[in-house]
Amino acid sequence: MNATTQNKYHLLACASLIALVLLDILWETVLAPLRPGGSWMVLKVIPLLWIMRGVIRRDNFTMQWSSMLILLYFAEGVIRGSSDRAWLSAMLGWAEAALSVLFFISTLFYLRPLKKAAKLAAKTAQKTEDK
Repeated sequence: MNATTQNKYHLLACASLIALVLLDILWETVLAPLRPGGSWMVLKVIPLLWIMRGVIRRDNFTMQWSSMLILLYFAEGVIRGSSDRAWLSAMLGWAEAALSVLFFISTLFYLRPLKKAAKLAAKTAQKTEDK
């Protein structure tokens, strides 16, 4: 994978994370909050804001564990998308799930060449150690 393709995956990961933060803030404050006037559910964006700096700076460790954290947002999106009775809230749930999947996949593809290089380096180190 060349650097241009890897940059595209990084850009896609950043864009989907920013879109997810904006969606969740709007969802829980204006569009379809659980309670009229907004709800404390807006606090669910705090972990996303916490990882945003590392994702934007291409911190590999942050990218790795954020790809696991994002699965919680996927689960919430699927649950609320399939169970909320209000049409708008259900659609926002499915949008949250879609953005989570987009972040997850783009992060995995971004990290893929780095993981391959690390495995190759470990294999090379093992061979030189065995000699």
